[in-house]
Amino acid sequence: MKIRYDQDADILFFSLRDEPPVDAIEEAGGVILSYGEDGEPVSVEILNASVRHLIQPGEVSVTLQTSEISRSMYA
Repeated sequence: MKIRYDQDADILFFSLRDEPPVDAIEEAGGVILSYGEDGEPVSVEILNASVRHLIQPGEVSVTLQTSEISRSMYA
């Protein structure tokens, strides 16, 4: 996974796979999901990331959690 932040556009971008998108859907709230040829997600873009307090420009910090995510989060 690759994570980028474009300060000029204020977009937080998550590249999930190295595959070009063939389709994209903009969800309510400015989240864009892009899908590959197989129908699986390849990227997620969050518009207005700093306005949403998801990122502070100039103070980027990423924490990667490698433990198993609890299934109760999705119940």
